[in-house]
Amino acid sequence: MEDENYSLLKVKTLNIQKTNFIEKGIGTILLEYQFEKAIDRYFKQIRFDLILYSTPPITLTRIIEKIKTRDRAKTYLLLKDIFPQNAVDIGMMSPKGVLYRFFRKKEQKLYLLSDYIGCMSPANVQFLLEHNPEINSEHIEVCPNSVELATNHAVVDKDKIRKKFDIPIGSVVFIYGGNLGKPQGLDFLLRIFESNRDKNDRYFMVVGSGTEYGKISQWFDVNKPVNAQLLSALPKMDYDELVESCDVGLIFLDPRFTIPNYPSRLLSYLEYKMPVLMATDVNTDIGSIAEENGYGLWCENGDLEKFNLLLDKLASDPSLRNQMGENGYIFLEENYTVEKGYEIIMRHMM
Repeated sequence: MEDENYSLLKVKTLNIQKTNFIEKGIGTILLEYQFEKAIDRYFKQIRFDLILYSTPPITLTRIIEKIKTRDRAKTYLLLKDIFPQNAVDIGMMSPKGVLYRFFRKKEQKLYLLSDYIGCMSPANVQFLLEHNPEINSEHIEVCPNSVELATNHAVVDKDKIRKKFDIPIGSVVFIYGGNLGKPQGLDFLLRIFESNRDKNDRYFMVVGSGTEYGKISQWFDVNKPVNAQLLSALPKMDYDELVESCDVGLIFLDPRFTIPNYPSRLLSYLEYKMPVLMATDVNTDIGSIAEENGYGLWCENGDLEKFNLLLDKLASDPSLRNQMGENGYIFLEENYTVEKGYEIIMRHMM
């Protein structure tokens, strides 16, 4: 696909997201060969000044090194996730296994190949330096996920959208949207539903897909909660309208994580001026950043008593929700826009 300002090359691969571990592993290994073949075929005559790439995957080292050497290009890694340690944390890979050692070597080579590494948060910078002391600290910085804010955003009719999805008009709606996989530690979410089944002032929406969708769907089929609803992935326009009609965004991470994950779904919640309620591991700083800047509340995944206290607090105080929503949007404008990301990256090209 070509435009006046860009050329877009789409490469057919195996599934590497929202699939089983075997397909994801094989697909990740094959990516480098598939990308190299496609680039050699379609972009052979093009010379690059900057190579931007993200993790996952971590298996593109050869093609990145090839282009960097050929074109004398600068390389910038957008570190979205730390693999393979994330797989080790949740029991999907053994730290003593052959597969781990293979991917760990790939990871280390990718870091050394990168002129600059943009991390999701300060905790990610710290983790990277502690576990990879060979990296020059001057080449690592915070460059988080970003969003392009609409200049003339249309306000949706919340009551109309809620009727469309059979959501009670008067309820405070808590929404979880995104990947329904093992990294999210969603067993805790089902415990939350169970402990709030008799509360009619709140309603829970779960929208997404992933390896745990079947398990969650089965729970809904058996328990038939009246204040919770599960939907498979929606078209983006429908999903955005639904999010905007809700009141509080939910974020979950498995409590076993030692790496500081920073889920991208945070941005859509902030964009629609929603406070964020989080239950995560203790190593990520997504909760502390939210609390320090007044747009979210946090507890450790598994602490049901504290989570329900925070849930009650948000459900009962509309002025608090409104203020936190405004705080979040301001923080988004100041830190998570594409303009900010562009400035961080391009200052290295001057």
